[in-house]
Amino acid sequence: FFSSIERQSAGSYYERVKISEPNEFDIMLVMPVARMQLEESDDTGAFYYVSFKRSPKEKGWSKFLEEDGKLSAFKMLQALREIIKQEVKNIKDVEVTVARKKAGSPAITLQIKNPPSEISVDIILTLKAQQSWPPSTQGGLKIEQWLGTKNRKDLRVLPLYLVAKQNKREKVLRGNTWRISFSHIEKDMINNHGNSKTCCESNGSKCCRKACLKLLKFLLEQLKMKYPKELEKFCSYHVKTAFLHSCVMWPNDTDWHLGNLDHSFQQCLGFFVDCLQKSQLTHFFIPQYNLLSLEDKARHHFLSRKISNELNNGFPVFHE
Repeated sequence: FFSSIERQSAGSYYERVKISEPNEFDIMLVMPVARMQLEESDDTGAFYYVSFKRSPKEKGWSKFLEEDGKLSAFKMLQALREIIKQEVKNIKDVEVTVARKKAGSPAITLQIKNPPSEISVDIILTLKAQQSWPPSTQGGLKIEQWLGTKNRKDLRVLPLYLVAKQNKREKVLRGNTWRISFSHIEKDMINNHGNSKTCCESNGSKCCRKACLKLLKFLLEQLKMKYPKELEKFCSYHVKTAFLHSCVMWPNDTDWHLGNLDHSFQQCLGFFVDCLQKSQLTHFFIPQYNLLSLEDKARHHFLSRKISNELNNGFPVFHE
């Protein structure tokens, strides 16, 4: 059943914005599917129930469908997890284990023990269909001034990706929800980030966009290590989203001159702190979806205070 899976790399290592040593990798296992029928599972516009307009040609799908015809992310993840567990037993030369399942996480995590350091690989089950993106994405991806109208058009006709991610806001948690994923497009934008086509090419002028994103991620990583409990709900996707919004607010390559890294970084940080203070960080592709839930206001203010403190004192956390 899983034989049509294709491998696709995602995440910071493949976007070339990993800071510390490469010890975490994200790999999407992508299953091409025929046309999906999507039904929103809440008002974020990001989580969906998936069913099929016509029964798929491959017979195997039926065992993952619920009685109401919805495709169960939970059942598919479980089946894939079993295959991976069996397969890992055949790996003899390295010690590999499948980490315990984390509630609500879309990933099957492999721990690879191998001196000098341990590596973790997140395997993420993903559906891919060549169909138009749902209406909730209509007003997102505002990159016209930054990467151009044509580029936006080209990106919006790329396939739709959904990852097996539980929606915690569901009234009854059945594990049937899927979340839209744009990681393939984020990777594309981060790697082809220039307002001019030659930005950062060997003969073009260099900018500091990637360096800014690295620093933002590093700062959050360091603060999370220092305050694990208070900052557990924050992840690198928050700063990545703030960074993409910053690229739209300052679209020109001259705004990101390599020599101005200090200024650009503080500008991005200022924007992020502003979002934290308002508890409002709009999803880059889904404008109605706020990534900062209002019941976590105290956490947002905590992080904004810590970042402001770093800003005002020359980033002591970078030197610890």
